[in-house]
Amino acid sequence: MQNERNLILYIAMSLDGYIATSDDGLDFLSIVEEKKQDYGYNSFIETIDTVILGRKTYDKVLSMGTDFPHADKDTYIITRTARPPIGLVKFYTGNLKELVAVLKNMSGKNIFVDGGAEVVNELLKNNLIDEFYISIIPVLLGEGISLFKNGYPEKKLKLVSSKSFPKGLVQMHYVRC
Repeated sequence: MQNERNLILYIAMSLDGYIATSDDGLDFLSIVEEKKQDYGYNSFIETIDTVILGRKTYDKVLSMGTDFPHADKDTYIITRTARPPIGLVKFYTGNLKELVAVLKNMSGKNIFVDGGAEVVNELLKNNLIDEFYISIIPVLLGEGISLFKNGYPEKKLKLVSSKSFPKGLVQMHYVRC
């Protein structure tokens, strides 16, 4: 019997819980940028071969003018509008819970949830996220796009690790109990 793949949220947010400003801005992330410091991201990426992200997040990444960072991985863009695939990038309009069930039962590495808030909260409502890597950026935004919305069941989590870095970022790794 194969091991089930984990669905892992790896994301950064402000201390007050926002993953972007109200106008989808991400400039606040730059306050922790440091040469040769990726906060474990490259090691994490080696543990996954599949990515799930929302269409708004996908569009934001493309608007930054760089190549799509997950083009070498099976990627599912959660959207309401069907589009033909682009290489390994598939535009998925079906049931998210059903997609996760299929992906978890396939052989392979873990599955990365790369945002955004709508996708994360749908996964939380269905108790589908197995691990959380949450990096806290030392800033209070006051308003913006909140990572966690209301309406999901209570979840008990176990802290695996907590690391602080010189620029003030704190990264916590939790697993679902």
